Amino acid sequence: MRKAIFPGSFDPITLGHEDIIRRGIPLFDEIVIAIGVNAEKKYMFSLEERQRFVEETFKDQPKVKVIVYEGLTIELCQKIKANFILRGLRNPADFEFEKAIAHTNRRLSKIETVFLLTAAKTSFISSSIVRDVIRHNGEYEILVPDSVRIKK
Repeated sequence: MRKAIFPGSFDPITLGHEDIIRRGIPLFDEIVIAIGVNAEKKYMFSLEERQRFVEETFKDQPKVKVIVYEGLTIELCQKIKANFILRGLRNPADFEFEKAIAHTNRRLSKIETVFLLTAAKTSFISSSIVRDVIRHNGEYEILVPDSVRIKK
């Protein structure tokens, strides 16, 4: 079985995340969206909200599962028997950062990282940009799936 993990904080999930995951569905038998918990990080959205946003976005995809985890991604891969990590690349800076992580993961385990380039129409979107737009009452809805809606 080709099982991939797509890890992230998803604070919040963006159209870029959604695009990579949907394009990854034909490549894998199962994609596990793994929402990481980092006690050092301050999130805009609660873990429950982030999980709900992601689950709602992929409710129509039986090959996509959503879980929450703490610790090393490769340990999660080993625990749930995933042999791939799926990642999206927006730009050269993403590539350099993700390449270092992929080399480290490969050195520590047999886990392969699969990279997909983001679509041109979503390559500028990041969760941090979305959070900034939300903080300033901007039109964030054009950057995120329909499941991400803030009560004002």
